[in-house]
Amino acid sequence: MSDRQGFLDKHHFLLRRLHSLTGIVPIGVFLIAHLVTNSSLAWGKFGLREKGEGMGLQEGGYAYFQKEVDWINTQVPHLLLIEITLWVSIAFHAGLGFIYAFTGKPNNANYAYRDNWRYTLQRWSGYIGILFIFYHVATLRWGWTFLVPSGTKWSHDYSASTLIAAVQGSPEGWTTAGLIVSLGYFIGVSLLVFHFANGLWTAAITWGITISEQAQKRWGYVCFAMGVGLMLAAWSALGAVFIGDHDDARAVEESLQAGTYAAPAIADPQAAHTPRPDGIPQP
Repeated sequence: MSDRQGFLDKHHFLLRRLHSLTGIVPIGVFLIAHLVTNSSLAWGKFGLREKGEGMGLQEGGYAYFQKEVDWINTQVPHLLLIEITLWVSIAFHAGLGFIYAFTGKPNNANYAYRDNWRYTLQRWSGYIGILFIFYHVATLRWGWTFLVPSGTKWSHDYSASTLIAAVQGSPEGWTTAGLIVSLGYFIGVSLLVFHFANGLWTAAITWGITISEQAQKRWGYVCFAMGVGLMLAAWSALGAVFIGDHDDARAVEESLQAGTYAAPAIADPQAAHTPRPDGIPQP
């Protein structure tokens, strides 16, 4: 214990900076990209532009999200290396965070807000957040289906439909277990967004960027705005999954894979003036 404490004291400033840095890059950057991609389930129809004409909001979200997931899994170079880098960063950030929380010095001089609610929520959001990350990755990446209601296995070929089934509890719709999982997702994602946004604020103090109270206040506004934006992205993604329909999503995904998907045709405004063979105008 004394050797470990001595190492932490000796390299205190370096480790603090590395701890905050890994929370921003790559973890924070990945969180932003992940939430933006998932939120496309809500706004993806508009991302398709002219290809989204004639689609419903949900249908367009399924199509856009599937294309994004396909691109990530087939076009992103060195995906395994990115995942390894991310997991090493998470392990370092979480491990050092636990050490600081339980054995580290309070560091009240730098963090005068230690006794307020943000400090407490920052710590608890980290504890719960790391458990949520493990569950999320274990079930939807590693395929630990015994932790998923009805044993649904996520597939990047059927991304929206399998995600909906895993969160709602079954391909047929909501179950009691699905309600518990969905509540866990809402709490876990919300706490992770808070942890990142609040961590950005403390990181600026750690790096000596915001020295004065005014600078910290101004940076706090920026972090708050970023947190609100990310929270909206997270909640819109969850909302799209909560109201999603497994069968509708699967139909879109299968037609995309078959290359037969097409939005419903827009009626020709001139059709009403085109007579039928019996001489009656087209309806």
